[in-house]
Amino acid sequence: MLDNNPISCKSLSTYYYVNGKRLEEQYRRHLSDFFQWEQLDHCEKWILFEENLGSHLSIDEVALSQGELYTVLTNKSARGKKGSIVAIISGTKSEDVIEILRRMPYEKRCEVKEVTLDMASTMGLIVKKSFPKASQVIDRFHVQKLAYDALQQIRIEHRWEAIEQENKEIQLAKESEQKFKPNLLENGDTHKQLLARSRYLLFKAKNKWTPKQHKRAELLFKYYPDLEYAYDITQELGTIYRTTKDKGVAYTKLAQWYNKVELSKFNKTFSTVVNTIQNHYKNILNFFENRSTNASAESFNAKIKAFRAQFRGVKSVAFFLFRLSKIYA
Repeated sequence: MLDNNPISCKSLSTYYYVNGKRLEEQYRRHLSDFFQWEQLDHCEKWILFEENLGSHLSIDEVALSQGELYTVLTNKSARGKKGSIVAIISGTKSEDVIEILRRMPYEKRCEVKEVTLDMASTMGLIVKKSFPKASQVIDRFHVQKLAYDALQQIRIEHRWEAIEQENKEIQLAKESEQKFKPNLLENGDTHKQLLARSRYLLFKAKNKWTPKQHKRAELLFKYYPDLEYAYDITQELGTIYRTTKDKGVAYTKLAQWYNKVELSKFNKTFSTVVNTIQNHYKNILNFFENRSTNASAESFNAKIKAFRAQFRGVKSVAFFLFRLSKIYA
């Protein structure tokens, strides 16, 4: 295993014609200092590296093995390299995570200025109790994802209605002993196909649509005007995030956006979105101070998943975390 460049024993066995499984066992037992690792006795429950604590952190959860979740705290300044891992703790229960993080000196924890996180209440409580002087910043992409999920939910509901309508027409054709002929739209899609094939264009801005997507969007919004309204307000939320630099201006724009959605009352799903934003607005607005995101945490989670894939899964959580800490802690 080279620094920041892990090599699996399986890879070495391919090039040097050795037994990969035996080499891995020899590395674990004799070549590495795994059994002398100071965190070995508790590593499956938690590992902690207080020397990596910095002023700007990210916190997120990741599944290491068989869907078991771990809370991962990382230092942004390390940029996903050595010194990134501050803590990896089994589970997401706030009380358990707080207990471990409080093992770090209070003075050092008070030096943390900012922590980026998602909207999970447990993560917020962990940050509040563990880093009392830190500002919580809810990741912008989690907020936008809420709106996109609501938009897609409306599309999916219409698609189920279109499928049900088509089933009724097929059944009616059978009963009248006639051949079923689907109702085709101008571009050759049925309503069911139009809704299914519009999924990706709803994620994109209009200026990034292809000519075919422009045509499909015209038909989609013609037959489903509520989708056009939902698409427009979703894009408007993204514009606020992209173009607003001042926290006070962002507060005003988000309030206007909130009122616009609330007064329309066109969809229950979007009402849930605006209520969620209202409940977290203080930490959402903190984004506009430094425009910090939780991208570093998501990137580090991707590194963990890639590391897990390269080594054909996690056979031993303890040894996996040992190797992970050698590279990233």
